[in-house]
Amino acid sequence: MKNVVTTRLGLVRTLAMTTLAVVGIVATPAVAEAPVALMPHSSINVALGGVAATALADITPPLSAAEAEFETIGKGVASYYGRELAGNRTANGERFNPTELTAAHRTLPFGSKVRVTNARTGASVVVRINDRGPFHGNRLIDLSEAAAREIGIRSAGSGTVEIALADPA
Repeated sequence: MKNVVTTRLGLVRTLAMTTLAVVGIVATPAVAEAPVALMPHSSINVALGGVAATALADITPPLSAAEAEFETIGKGVASYYGRELAGNRTANGERFNPTELTAAHRTLPFGSKVRVTNARTGASVVVRINDRGPFHGNRLIDLSEAAAREIGIRSAGSGTVEIALADPA
């Protein structure tokens, strides 16, 4: 816990110093060592010789794909494609790599982040849309081999999944 607090204080000090420098205020090292409350999404007050300067700093890092908000957009059958297509060009022009967490969808924009959840087990994975498909049967999404393995449908070849689109914000 002490290391986390020390790291956050260091980040807050750096952000405060950077923000103050941007607005043209020179802070001395003594000011940089001033105690600071750790409140995410708040302003940080730094005392400068009796004058308080407020440096706005958001000390919360951006959300990772795993922490992003997702909106459910469908439920259906997912299949996967693997090593037999490795190196082939995908619809967006990149080369397919079965070890990456990617997927094909008929209409979602390339680069979209989608959480795919195995309806039977609840296991989920976040994939990036880089291809078009599937174009056979009533399948909803084609996963890379790695993504299929993550949610436990690789051995069966397909499975019922729920897909949710990450909020682009």
